[in-house]
Amino acid sequence: MSESSDPTTTATPATGGGKSQTTERASSFSLDLDRRDVRDALRGWVNRLRSGEPGSLPSVLGLLVLGVIFSQVSARFLSTNNIGNLPGQGAYIAIIAMGLVFVLLLGEIDLAAGTTGGICAGAAAQALNSNGLRHGIPGAGGLFWILIIAMLASAALGFYLRAVTGPIVVLLGVAVTLTGLDAHPVFAIILAIGIGAAVGIFAGWLVASVGIPSFIVTLALFLAWQGLLLFLLNSQPIGVNGYPFWYGLAHNNMSPLGSWIFTIVTVGGYLAYTIVKSLRAQRRGLSADTLQLVLARGGLLAVVAVVITALANQNRNTNPFKVIQGLPWALTVPITLMIICTIALTKTTWGRHLFATGGNEEAARRAGINVTHIKVTAFTLSSSFGALGGVFLASNTGGAQLDLGSGNILLFAVAAAVIGGTSLFGGRGKPRDAIIGALVIVIIPNGIGLRPSLPASYQNLITGAVLLVAAAVDALSRRRSQAR
Repeated sequence: MSESSDPTTTATPATGGGKSQTTERASSFSLDLDRRDVRDALRGWVNRLRSGEPGSLPSVLGLLVLGVIFSQVSARFLSTNNIGNLPGQGAYIAIIAMGLVFVLLLGEIDLAAGTTGGICAGAAAQALNSNGLRHGIPGAGGLFWILIIAMLASAALGFYLRAVTGPIVVLLGVAVTLTGLDAHPVFAIILAIGIGAAVGIFAGWLVASVGIPSFIVTLALFLAWQGLLLFLLNSQPIGVNGYPFWYGLAHNNMSPLGSWIFTIVTVGGYLAYTIVKSLRAQRRGLSADTLQLVLARGGLLAVVAVVITALANQNRNTNPFKVIQGLPWALTVPITLMIICTIALTKTTWGRHLFATGGNEEAARRAGINVTHIKVTAFTLSSSFGALGGVFLASNTGGAQLDLGSGNILLFAVAAAVIGGTSLFGGRGKPRDAIIGALVIVIIPNGIGLRPSLPASYQNLITGAVLLVAAAVDALSRRRSQAR
């Protein structure tokens, strides 16, 4: 056979060969030119369900079922007054759960998030009560300086482990309390978050570098912080209702104008980002969502947001002498945090490394990912969010009690993350899971409380059943996805 008969060596004209080969290569990348419309998006969603990735669908369905049940239990359940109270009752659960999502994505656990929030909020309350933590902490100031030294050591450890943001937050907390600025509510809360970041760096180091299982580390801290809280409060609860800023976190609302501005900025920002992303991808010849899909998705979000804002801006107080209207701060703050966390997880290298580590730690390590750094930052975020959650909890209950953050607080937060769709096995979850799951958790006691004839024991029974169903869905969906 002659050389020219071999199809792999057929000559091409010198003048057009390069162009034809380039065209042929370009055709092999035709999939990059796909334009996904509404029908394709629905088909992809159904395929994900079939492959064992239900996402937040089970929690949304559970939310609807509980809503229908409790609306039959009491006509007051769907009143604007009752619905408006839900964010204040559950914001602390959502915030703590949001921090736990970072740890759960790694397949780890943080049992100390609740009590960490307790000591952080307790320190902030003591600082306000005593015109600065330096003057109020018991033990002739000795415990205060132990705390400062521990925070500085934790910051140094964080820098050593190449975690930058966490140590900066810790140092900011140290500066606030050393200068006496913690006598003001805003700075006292900054101190609380700084203490939380210090705890997270320490816990992450024990897990990632020393190699102690996260269950043991955080269980030990869970027990230790309950004792430390008694020292910080000098065995006396401290009220926070006298500090309008702190009290308002769980009880106050934005103005109607501010509510509309928040809604417009949030929805408008999402629409602008998705439209620009779609147009830029199409201009570069890459796979992208069509404008039809982008506008449909954004329009649905806009409708929901506008309806919620319009209802929130109506007077929902049954007392005619006082007007209560506007979006609750306990709703807008968690939503803002959710947006920031979503951007961090999906649009940054750190977020991609976190998912990779949670999916397969050894493979991530071999790929060059600094697994120790990822774990330390995840625990730092968990404890920092726990601190902020403790602040919201103190706002909701009216003060820093001696058992603040203990009891069922952590259990409810973990349950919220899992019910919302975050996997206990790592590698799957979103910040929005914490919001949806917290809403499910808080609806249960709220609905039961509207019917005095129902015993309070129903709360734990229903919550346990919902959590068990969510965990079963997670396990079965993961098994099905592995089988495929």
